[in-house]
Amino acid sequence: MPNKKLQNLAIPLMAVISGLLLGALIMLVFGYDPIWGYEELFYTAFGNVKSIGEIFRAMAPLVFTALGFAVASRAGFFNVGLPGQALVGWVFAGWFALENPDLPRPILILATVVIAMLAGGIAGAIPGILRAYLGTSEVIVTIMMNYILLYTSNHLIRNVFSDEIMKNTDSSINVSANASYQTAWLRALTENSRMNIGIFFAIIAVIVIWFLLTKTTLGFEIRSVGLNPTASDYAGMSAKRTIILSMIISGALAGLGGAVEGLGTFQNVYIQGSNLSIGFNGMSVALLATNSPLGIPFAAFLFGMLSIGSTGMTRAGIPPELINVVTASIIFFIGVKFIFEQFLKIRSTKQVKGAK
Repeated sequence: MPNKKLQNLAIPLMAVISGLLLGALIMLVFGYDPIWGYEELFYTAFGNVKSIGEIFRAMAPLVFTALGFAVASRAGFFNVGLPGQALVGWVFAGWFALENPDLPRPILILATVVIAMLAGGIAGAIPGILRAYLGTSEVIVTIMMNYILLYTSNHLIRNVFSDEIMKNTDSSINVSANASYQTAWLRALTENSRMNIGIFFAIIAVIVIWFLLTKTTLGFEIRSVGLNPTASDYAGMSAKRTIILSMIISGALAGLGGAVEGLGTFQNVYIQGSNLSIGFNGMSVALLATNSPLGIPFAAFLFGMLSIGSTGMTRAGIPPELINVVTASIIFFIGVKFIFEQFLKIRSTKQVKGAK
């Protein structure tokens, strides 16, 4: 058996390559040139500094939602509520920023971060409490809560937000410069891209969550409950407490991801027609990174690159929707990673026999 760390790196890499190959095959089947398509994809993504800045802009919220999914997964839960948790983080942080535009920038930025995490954490705590004390399925509860939070947020924007902060019935005015996560020096550095300080928050979050899961007692308890909650209870750990805490942390991270998306990319609050894509894409990022906090930024960078580069595929006459097929293919191959594990195992066995 190959080294475990090497295997954890090889399997996602093989999944990405397999996904790209399958995407190329599908392009060929429909009569498109995959070489030209991928050439335009990579050229659009890396052809100028502004595009690279947009990749980092796109990856920042994905890092947060992916970390949220990873924390819940380590505790043995499938948090499908990330879109709703991200949305309430966006809405409440944006609401506070719009109502208090003149607060000093450091205070306003810190306040929006805290409010977003609180809103997302509360949204995450609800399914956690229901699972811990009533044994309900967190999958069903979080799916339902996505729609509850979506329509509640839309109601707040339409009917509760004051007229002074609304541009029209569906959208608020932009937040003040003090509340915006975009900065002049990052715009100048990246040729006026929307890259913002959210990427630095994301890097800090990766380090904090890695330390939490690997170096702290709480992280050990989360991993233990994920492996066997009954045994954890016998060992003196409170499985209920750990379940709730893991869902609070998961929701708080998603909430901050929503604030980064809202105050960093769009800089306002508006009615959403559906659940936020950063929630579902964050799940894909976490799966690609096999729930490793240190692997999540690299997976998020890949997804950001695919997102920004997909617009270039239209120049090759290829529908940009095909990039979703490539993304889905990558996740599919991650889902059947046992195929790669068996391949690596057989290869390792042959090498050992050959050495003898």
